Amino acid sequence: MARIGLKQGILAAVAGMLVASAAQAGGLERSGYNIDLLFDPSDYAAEATATYVNPQRKLKNVEDTDTADTDILGGTFGGGNLNYRPSTADDTESYWAPRIGIKAALGDSIDCMADYSQPWGAHTNPGKNWAGANNNIETKVESDNYAATCSYKWQMGPGYFRVIGGGFYQEVGGFKERLVQDYTFAPFPFSTFSGVGRLELEDSGWGWRTGVAYEIPEYAMRASLVYNSAVDLDDLSGFIDLRQLAFPNPFPVGPRVITGTKYDVQGSASMPDSLELKVQSGIAPGWLAFGSIKWTDWSQLQVVTFCPATISPTTPCTSLDLLYRDGWTVTGGIGHKFNDQWSGAVSLTWDRGTSQGYGAQTDTWTLGTGVSYTPTENVEIRLAGVVGILTSGSSGPVDFEGQTIGGDVSYDFGNDFVGAISTSLKVRF
Repeated sequence: MARIGLKQGILAAVAGMLVASAAQAGGLERSGYNIDLLFDPSDYAAEATATYVNPQRKLKNVEDTDTADTDILGGTFGGGNLNYRPSTADDTESYWAPRIGIKAALGDSIDCMADYSQPWGAHTNPGKNWAGANNNIETKVESDNYAATCSYKWQMGPGYFRVIGGGFYQEVGGFKERLVQDYTFAPFPFSTFSGVGRLELEDSGWGWRTGVAYEIPEYAMRASLVYNSAVDLDDLSGFIDLRQLAFPNPFPVGPRVITGTKYDVQGSASMPDSLELKVQSGIAPGWLAFGSIKWTDWSQLQVVTFCPATISPTTPCTSLDLLYRDGWTVTGGIGHKFNDQWSGAVSLTWDRGTSQGYGAQTDTWTLGTGVSYTPTENVEIRLAGVVGILTSGSSGPVDFEGQTIGGDVSYDFGNDFVGAISTSLKVRF
């Protein structure tokens, strides 16, 4: 029983800490996927977790590198010369990442869990008053994930071998706003328009997971390897709103000003597949070492194009330019059980940035700490915190399959702070 207590107490602190660390991984990752509740040794367990993340990415030395005015009929979208605006901006917004799960043991060999999470998301909001507003005013991506996962285990040697399988349904949506044309100094009636264009999209899809695990409870040892499939968004649809855009009527008859329009667009993308290896083991009485390595296939998100059914100069296509590379996340740490009620852990995590000269997602280093309090054998309360560094870099034009991406703005950024806090409650019965 002492061994089981060690495993439960320390792993509670570890789980809360790793959720907080994962919340600032690259690409569009927020909390990712987590099935640790499936391994809880109780017959029934319910868990609720809330993670708050505060990334503080600041852009500097911003330069509008495409200063041409927008000409819809001519097919150019420079947005005007914005270099009179501030050359700095606060890029990122804080966010919450919730997770709720329920686990049940069905006999001695089968365990199942159902959970809700928000694995993907992003929110950048530098606003309109910066020199790169023609690239981005605000971008927000949100997701909802509903999953069911089961495992079947049997004794093998001194421990248990487990086969894991499950599926999930995912809803993804978001929007992007940018300054299509600057009307700040334009004469009436152009000065009455904001010049802001908006792209809004949503879709849903299905995914699946499979994996294996081996456990030796006597030594608090567990190794698991889990693959999560991609989620294909084949009907990623929505609209482009250009009604705040206006241009002179080139014809002698009709209104003096022609305004833009709102029209439907459609495209496709896939949320990435991933593969994660987690390992932990008791190393001394009351002590546990743990580590993980995860690969995420963000490189499949490069340039995602969205077009209307009929393309014309006044209803053009647009794109989300991401140019991501694959993400790698490596974590190592150690945990300690202080007594029957208190345990804690510390970890260090490195996440490889997904940007490649375009964008601000560089490498991230985070240090995490977590504590677990178990007032009774049926209740666990966990609190974890993370502090880290978003490493420095720059963004500018890059070549992608013969076309220039990022030719509208360039900027630098330094080593910026990121912090996170996670709290959770688990009840066993």
